[in-house]
Amino acid sequence: MIPTKICGITNLSDAQCALENGTSAIGFIFYEKSPRAISIENAKIISDQITGEISRIGVFVNHEKDFIDEAISEVPLNMIQLHGDESPEFCNQFDVPVIKALRIKDDASLSIMDQYKVDGFLLDTFSKDHYGGTGETFDWSLLNKKSNTPIILSGGLNPENILDAISAVNPSAVDINSGVESSPGLKDHSKIEQLFNQLKKTFSSVQEFKYSRTH
Repeated sequence: MIPTKICGITNLSDAQCALENGTSAIGFIFYEKSPRAISIENAKIISDQITGEISRIGVFVNHEKDFIDEAISEVPLNMIQLHGDESPEFCNQFDVPVIKALRIKDDASLSIMDQYKVDGFLLDTFSKDHYGGTGETFDWSLLNKKSNTPIILSGGLNPENILDAISAVNPSAVDINSGVESSPGLKDHSKIEQLFNQLKKTFSSVQEFKYSRTH
């Protein structure tokens, strides 16, 4: 099965459901303006109560390095996802693997990829009002050039379109958030089950992205 992250986890029940269905990773969003925001303390409580082969990933939007370091240490996090306007230099300051999120609007949105030396790029849908979680897909045909860095596909993925998305883009991994929710921050467990039923026979024909990877 293609490596999969269920993002926007806010409670233990949702984390356990994702784990039971075979997710590779769960994502905690520490951006206070997100409807799926979680505190370091609550993320730690959830993290401490789940076991098994699952990676904890922290999502940050233009946070200070000290806050990110605290979350890495306290939760603890296996990996971080920088979803704001972080510079290449900022991304290179951490001791855990880094995913840089890019919000895709057009070809120009992809042109900055060469500037970053990160472990993976998460490609999400551009919005002038939000840094993610729009529930909208972007034009997958824009991804017609090969990248030496693993591509994680995000943006509006759900049980209905996930197979088409994987076929169109051939990503190294996928990231699902609003597409398996009943409301922002609360997952629909039946949708999670439907998603993983669809994903069971999938794979990535490019280099798979190892969510559990550590330096």
